[in-house]
Amino acid sequence: MPARLYSYIVARDYGFAPNPFYGFCTLATCKPQIRKHAEIGDWIVGTGSKSKGRDGHLVYAMRVTEAMSFDEYWADSRFHRKRPDMHASLKKAFGDNIYHRDNDTSPWHQLDSHHSYVDGSQNNTNVRNDTQVNRMLVSDDFIYWGGTGPKVPTFGGETVCHNTQGHRCNFPSEVVEGFVAWLRSFDEVGYCGNPLEWI
Repeated sequence: MPARLYSYIVARDYGFAPNPFYGFCTLATCKPQIRKHAEIGDWIVGTGSKSKGRDGHLVYAMRVTEAMSFDEYWADSRFHRKRPDMHASLKKAFGDNIYHRDNDTSPWHQLDSHHSYVDGSQNNTNVRNDTQVNRMLVSDDFIYWGGTGPKVPTFGGETVCHNTQGHRCNFPSEVVEGFVAWLRSFDEVGYCGNPLEWI
């Protein structure tokens, strides 16, 4: 089956969702429907918001290379550095490895993080939204420009940039192939620019 492309607007670009640090781009919070349905090999594309003057510009693109549960993410030593520390660097403060449970039926624990309250207490609204789908996405094949990404061209007269809430994923295969070829034309890979909200 051809790879699908899921496109949405990154309304708040803090390096949290997605989190592009430590060699992996991860989508572990927000966008539950994308996290539920995207398969290995699919592309997730986030573009800038009109309110920030970045509509039509690429924030990031990641090819999904792994998918796992929150508890698997929490336990995987590769991602321990993505657990947040609100008293360290911005990179650490916006870590997205924030959910785990004592067992499969126990309540979720939420670390002091971008999705908890300012005093560090658990924000149950965010817990419910994030954990409604117990699945997160990982990529080691990505490019993240944050607030400095290029304008995305059209492909066969069609844009991949979504312009409303939610996401779009019903692109013709030739549009997906054109976008990927355009993305591969850049020499840059991985983390290439700071999140917009850091600039």
